[in-house]
Amino acid sequence: MDTKSADGAYRVLARKYRPQNFNDLIGQEPMVLTLKNAFETGRIAQAWMLTGVRGVGKTTTARILARALNYKTDTIDQPTIDLTVPGEHCQAIMEGRHVDVIEMDAASHTGIDDIRDIIEQVRYRPVSARYKVYIIDEVHMLSTQAFNGLLKTLEEPPPHVKFIFATTEIRRVPITVLSRCQRFDLRRVESGILAKHLRRIAEAEQIKVDDSALAMIARAGEGSVRDSLSIFDQAIAHGAGHVSADAVRSMLGLADRARIIDLFEMLMRGDVAGALTEFRAQYDSGADPSVVLTDLAEFNHLVTRLHFTPDIANDVSLSEDERVRGREFAEKLSVRVLSRTWQMLLKGIAEVDTASRPVQAAEMLLIRLAHAADLPTLDEALRGLENGGGTGTRLQPSGNGRPAGGGAPQARGGADAVGGAAMMPVAGNAAPTMRIVEAQPMQAIAPQPVENAPQPKVPVNSLQDILALADKHRDMQFKVLVKNCVRLASIAPGRLEIGLTDDAPKSLPSDIAQHLLNWTGIRWVVTVARGVTSQTVAEAEAERRDHLVTDARADPDVAAILAAFPGARITDVRITRADHGDDEDIDLDAVADVMALSSEDD
Repeated sequence: MDTKSADGAYRVLARKYRPQNFNDLIGQEPMVLTLKNAFETGRIAQAWMLTGVRGVGKTTTARILARALNYKTDTIDQPTIDLTVPGEHCQAIMEGRHVDVIEMDAASHTGIDDIRDIIEQVRYRPVSARYKVYIIDEVHMLSTQAFNGLLKTLEEPPPHVKFIFATTEIRRVPITVLSRCQRFDLRRVESGILAKHLRRIAEAEQIKVDDSALAMIARAGEGSVRDSLSIFDQAIAHGAGHVSADAVRSMLGLADRARIIDLFEMLMRGDVAGALTEFRAQYDSGADPSVVLTDLAEFNHLVTRLHFTPDIANDVSLSEDERVRGREFAEKLSVRVLSRTWQMLLKGIAEVDTASRPVQAAEMLLIRLAHAADLPTLDEALRGLENGGGTGTRLQPSGNGRPAGGGAPQARGGADAVGGAAMMPVAGNAAPTMRIVEAQPMQAIAPQPVENAPQPKVPVNSLQDILALADKHRDMQFKVLVKNCVRLASIAPGRLEIGLTDDAPKSLPSDIAQHLLNWTGIRWVVTVARGVTSQTVAEAEAERRDHLVTDARADPDVAAILAAFPGARITDVRITRADHGDDEDIDLDAVADVMALSSEDD
């Protein structure tokens, strides 16, 4: 195929292999099917809105659609999407020079005056074609006045006028305009389809290219056909006609995928020294730190997908290393570990992009990743505590250098150690230690029975007992915290399960454990559960006081006093039990000191 244009100038691949009909469009089958059915049934819309990322074919699709609307040959004179035989107007439309197909770039024609010109011209019939077609690219760039001026014409255009809009920022287009158009979302083209498309172009151009190089170009294109072809064009020039994987990698500043997988394996083994050495080697060979981390995140994502959908390993854009070793990692690593690694990478990439020293920031991230690799997941930490040991998730190298399960490092404290587990204090003989309790929203954690639990020297069976001990030891600050912030779930000798209010200090559980150890002489396991609905001591006292005031206000004598002294109010109610052995049945009429009355005038 000729690589030169009519004037002898070189044509880039993105223009040379620009689709000429709907059959040439790749990855947009749903849109083509919809248009086909619409044309066959004669249900042709008056306006279309094409949206998608750059380079997926919005402007090209608009031209093809304009060609289909004005298709005319010696045997066919009606709109059709079967454009295999060039029609009377086809070449001029595809070259953007047809008098009845008006293309306007809204980025440079944003004002109401430009729209007025369109409104004036739509009254006139097309010169030679069936329809006068207006293609407005980057339509989101129009001003608010321009959009408003277009609304009436867009809603009721003359029968000989069609509008086709294209935009990469669909959210910036007013809903009043969208509601008057048929919308087509042009999808990103999958990397596998892009790689096959590049292979066909390479064969047509008689260019020798490696499959791995095509896979890298397709991935770098990020679903954009134009971007992929531009990179391919650059790679052909870079390699002087032969496109190799090393040349593409060097040109794009990419890291070797096999080396990325090796780095990932080192991190999962917790090999900090090896990971730092490998990262430095990739950096010295030209790989950008942010690109290396992004590739690590992509491979981590691939392994996670392989864990759930192994069939994606058949994607032609994947290398053999990615397919084989990715499956091995998916079998060995848990989803919790992969999710934790993904979150750390996602946050770390942003830090590296904004850091004044990206290399050092990337190395610190790798150290964190390697350190976290042997930290147990939540279920492993709980199981390790029950068994008196721990089970890690670190990979151990096998004889062939591939990942293999193994390793049993001890569980270490910290929030990352359990991937979402809460660390709860447990008082020990010398100092409080930590117990891991799974945090389950809106669910209290059932306490485990304590066999042969030691009996405290001082009985503690309620929060009131704890408050009494605080009074006895004159620790008023601790008493106030327990009274206002603690909700009791259950209590047994040596074990206390509580809920906390939102304003409770984080150190309160460990403080309770330490105080109980000092005051009772035994070690207490204090756990915090969510969803505890019992009242705090302060809330219970306030509720009881409210009931007493309500009962007092209902008493006839009290009501008479309140009526006789306007502005008086009940400030307190005190029950005198000296002459009443039964606390439940107390007659307010017989109470010596029923209440205190105060006047607002006092």
